[in-house]
Amino acid sequence: MENNSNNNNQNKPKGTPKIPFSIYWVYSLVIMILIGMWFFASDSLVKEVGWSDFQRYAKGNSLEKVIVYNKKNSLEATVRPDSVQSIFKSEPEKVGKNPRILVYIPSASKFDDFYNTLDDDAKAKLDVSYENGSDMFDLLISSLPIIFLIGFTIFIMRRMTSGGGSGGGGVFNVGKSKAQLYDKGGDLKVTFKDVAGLAEAKEEIQEIVEFLKNPRRYTDIGGKIPKGALLVGPPGTGKTLLAKAVAGEADVPFFSMSGSDFVEMFVGVGASRVRDLFRQAKEKSPCIIFIDEIDAIGRARGKNPNMGSNDERENTLNQLLTEMDGFGTNSGVIILAATNRADILDKALLRAGRFDRQIYVDLPDMNERQEIFKVHLRPVKIDDTVDVDFLARQTPGFSGADIANVCNEAALIAARNGKKVVQKDDFTNAVDRIIGGLEKKNKVTTPNERKAIAIHEAGHATLSWHLEHANPLVKVTIVPRGKALGAAWYLPEERQITTKEQMLDEMCALLGGRAAEEVFIGHISSGAVNDLERVTKQAYAMISYMGMSDKLSNLSYYDSTGQGYGFTKPYSEETALEIDKEVREMINAQYERAKALLKEHAEGHAKLSAKLLEKEVIFADDLKAIFGDRQWKSRAEELMDEERDLAARSENPADVKGDDSPGILAEENQSE
Repeated sequence: MENNSNNNNQNKPKGTPKIPFSIYWVYSLVIMILIGMWFFASDSLVKEVGWSDFQRYAKGNSLEKVIVYNKKNSLEATVRPDSVQSIFKSEPEKVGKNPRILVYIPSASKFDDFYNTLDDDAKAKLDVSYENGSDMFDLLISSLPIIFLIGFTIFIMRRMTSGGGSGGGGVFNVGKSKAQLYDKGGDLKVTFKDVAGLAEAKEEIQEIVEFLKNPRRYTDIGGKIPKGALLVGPPGTGKTLLAKAVAGEADVPFFSMSGSDFVEMFVGVGASRVRDLFRQAKEKSPCIIFIDEIDAIGRARGKNPNMGSNDERENTLNQLLTEMDGFGTNSGVIILAATNRADILDKALLRAGRFDRQIYVDLPDMNERQEIFKVHLRPVKIDDTVDVDFLARQTPGFSGADIANVCNEAALIAARNGKKVVQKDDFTNAVDRIIGGLEKKNKVTTPNERKAIAIHEAGHATLSWHLEHANPLVKVTIVPRGKALGAAWYLPEERQITTKEQMLDEMCALLGGRAAEEVFIGHISSGAVNDLERVTKQAYAMISYMGMSDKLSNLSYYDSTGQGYGFTKPYSEETALEIDKEVREMINAQYERAKALLKEHAEGHAKLSAKLLEKEVIFADDLKAIFGDRQWKSRAEELMDEERDLAARSENPADVKGDDSPGILAEENQSE
């Protein structure tokens, strides 16, 4: 028997398509049943008889109720229970409760003539009534509720099963993957040329793309393609943009979805979507799967037990771990993921064989910011006053998204002022707008408040000019911005490591505003809240994290793993008191140092605050005119001085001959 069945299966043509099952078959069957029940179901049997038979039944007292339909020339008569068997030739139980006969009569008048011929006894037992009868319109009106119910049911079912293609959002497709597929030759045109900076990250990502394009180059010497790469870094650094570039460069299908797309209120849906995603990926391999914000499902297991109930996030993560590197194989499927919370990811997700590579996408340095500015300035109309190098130095700590925002904000400011091109001051105002907030020139301040603000900001500027490791000043203003009544802009030096002396100088400069209020006004105000907050946090970090304390030296209570210490501190109460004491002594020492420096340069501070009250905005050149040249110069200031020299020489080329080398040597000798 098995051989015969196998032969029959083999004899079937391979190209014969299978009829797919459709949920609409079920809908059609339900509708047919409803229609049949509506038109054909009844609680009694109806038998059609002739006019002569009806006359005989009426004369024999076999009927009890007659309804005459005038329009239809017909009547229906209910049969008495004692006459059911003689008329229907069947038991009364089999014909229903109210068996009836249907008679087509010549006309209503003919029935009236016949009714008048009946004797009084038959008339008394026969209940006669007249009706017009229902036509097709009446039948349609009476059927409207059922038609509406059927239509509403079909509409709801279509809504439940519609939407989203393979990743449908309907109830019946709730377990399907919501990944968006970018196939070969799609609309995604982002390439690595559109990703400025990130040279190291692009190099590692490009290797994956090259492997997909030319796998034999690596397999011939025994290499294997990495199964996954995790893009880690602060927000806005270009992780998703890098994934888009991979999709644009790699000539393979690219599945893109967010980690939150796996999470649903239904139990088991996340794991089902993971299975469906990898099933689609295997069908289109070689391909790439990109999961953005993977920390939505990749959080370490067991950290938040849900009171013993089923945790949908953990089930989804378990299924993802199995699909990435389980008993089965996923040859040709590469996983890319991005997150800015790598510290909370599960360790099983980060092991080799799943995410083989962790690519750190850091904030761009000055050279990378120049490249990013050049990319975002392509569609912007700028003039010769815009210096990309200056913009890069003015935006330390800015991410790629922040730089894109600066360029867009500068264009909006220029358009608001009626300009045809974007100029340097538009970019400066855009940076100020993003960092400090909206300028509020109409904010009401009293003369005493303005004087206090000017003295406060001049205190910051004076100390930053005279401290060796303080950040060089760019601009000071007493025009309110955002929540701040005044602000000072600095040009911080980008360092890889920071010494204790540098931190103490920065702390002293931050305390310059509060110190100036006490020294030159005689009382303090609430204007230094932000300064005190930053100083306190920095002092606690120096002592409890970096071990920069005399009494608690070489001790760090920082947890770099991100696991945390729960509800307990990693040190005793005595140590906590010692930390508080060290922090207080460190801040007080820098505060006294700030007051001493301000008293030493009181005359220059007075001139600076007066000029600030007059102009509302002063720049580094104003400080130079008051205090003279700054004794210490950072690398950023040296670059700015070099630019000024080059600009002066280009304006007066005749003065450059014979003076170039001695000038550089003299400057080098001075620096030595």
